[in-house]
Amino acid sequence: MLSERQGLLDVTGRIADWVKEQGLQEGLLTVFCRHTSASLLVQENAAPEARRDIESYFARLAPEDPTAYTHNDEGPDDMPAHLRAALTQVQISIPLMNGRLALGTWQGVYLFEHRRSPHRRLLALHLIGD
Repeated sequence: MLSERQGLLDVTGRIADWVKEQGLQEGLLTVFCRHTSASLLVQENAAPEARRDIESYFARLAPEDPTAYTHNDEGPDDMPAHLRAALTQVQISIPLMNGRLALGTWQGVYLFEHRRSPHRRLLALHLIGD
């Protein structure tokens, strides 16, 4: 998938579609982000303000300040992206119940893109069950 901007990209539908194609009813899904400057979150899916607040918080926590870091091989957003990924997670597990992801009413799965420029991101999905 192509992440077109920095921030939270809702991938719930894509993941749910893949799970449905597998035909299992009960199990456990593992989603793994195969990158060091992007991560995964299960987060609020109704209020866009919540996502913007999360994005703003991480921008303050690991700012793009070229004087603050020695690693900047790919530009001023390089090291902050690694820090933001280190503070979140690259793997999540979600139960599968009755053929559906057991997410709560207000939960969605997000790829958290920490770089400003578009990047091709790969998620590895693994589903076990019956």
